[in-house]
Amino acid sequence: MPNSIWRNTSPVQRTFLMAIAALLVVGLVTAGVSIKFKESAKDEAPTTKPAMTVSTQTPARSTWATQLSANGSVTAWQEASVGTEANGLRLIEVRGQVGDKVKAGQVLAVFDAAGVRADVQAARAQVAEATASAAEAKANADRARSLQSSGALSEQQINQLTTAALTAEARVASAQAQLAVQELRLKHTTVLAARSATVGAVLPAGTELFRLVRQGRLEWRAEVPAADLAQIKPGQSVTLRAPGGATAQGKVRTVGPTVDAQNRLGLVYVDLPANTPEAIKPGMFANGDFAVGERPALHVPQQALVFRDGFSYLFVLADEQADGKPNEARVTRLKVQTGRRLGDRIEISQGLTDDKASVVVQGAAFLNDGDLVKVVAPTTGAQP
Repeated sequence: MPNSIWRNTSPVQRTFLMAIAALLVVGLVTAGVSIKFKESAKDEAPTTKPAMTVSTQTPARSTWATQLSANGSVTAWQEASVGTEANGLRLIEVRGQVGDKVKAGQVLAVFDAAGVRADVQAARAQVAEATASAAEAKANADRARSLQSSGALSEQQINQLTTAALTAEARVASAQAQLAVQELRLKHTTVLAARSATVGAVLPAGTELFRLVRQGRLEWRAEVPAADLAQIKPGQSVTLRAPGGATAQGKVRTVGPTVDAQNRLGLVYVDLPANTPEAIKPGMFANGDFAVGERPALHVPQQALVFRDGFSYLFVLADEQADGKPNEARVTRLKVQTGRRLGDRIEISQGLTDDKASVVVQGAAFLNDGDLVKVVAPTTGAQP
């Protein structure tokens, strides 16, 4: 401001002009600081980074077997109870052990037969004695009949001798029957082809000593709900799983004709093969799957499935080129329902309709909805 103008202004005007000048200076300084701060903030703004690196795979469609699961008990196909007919004899030897495979005629147990052998000898002596007596009585009767015409013997005497001969023959038959009984007792002192026989036991007749599994064959008796019985037919294949992990392949022999009125379950009889693992034993409770048909399945690796809050989820890529970067994308969480399993694959029955979607496999368990991820080269769904 020229000095002439400044000198011609009053003190009040001078004060006003100085205040305006001060405000202008402050405004310019503030604007400069703001511009510098904004430029600095723009330069230092953080860049969004991917949450993690993941791999993806497209779902696959295949025809899978439709299976029906059931539980039941493993039993013997047929059982044979082997008991003793030797009443009151002491068991002195047991040759059959639990789990042994035996053949017809094989000796399993032996009873003390000394007393029975003595009874057999006594019975044979009685047969011999009765036979001799019968021979003598027959000879007397024959002589009496030959003298009948001579009148040397009365008719009464002849009848008596004839009756004595017939009685002697009856005694022979009785002695022979007693001998047969004793010989049968002797035979029963050896028991021929689990075990309840104990050496030293004195057993009454009819006591069970051995229980044999006929031909070593086993069967699985599955308990199937009445509503599912119509799907099961003889000849269908069955995969049996024992609690210890052993498995066996069987075939449906027949479906039970009735359903239990209390639990509404029907029995399905499944034949197990001769090479069934030894870990599968009679009396064991097992689970099995019936192959009842086939239908298409949309499936993904089990590793892609995420379980949270009692539900199943999949993460799929929502944008192949998030922020213009070809290897980065954001993920979307889909709530799905699962179905059948085959190997390491699982069927998605509901929730996933696009079989071209990129499903996150490796790393899916650590993601949240909307996360930015870095994607490695995707793979095509396997065809089991």
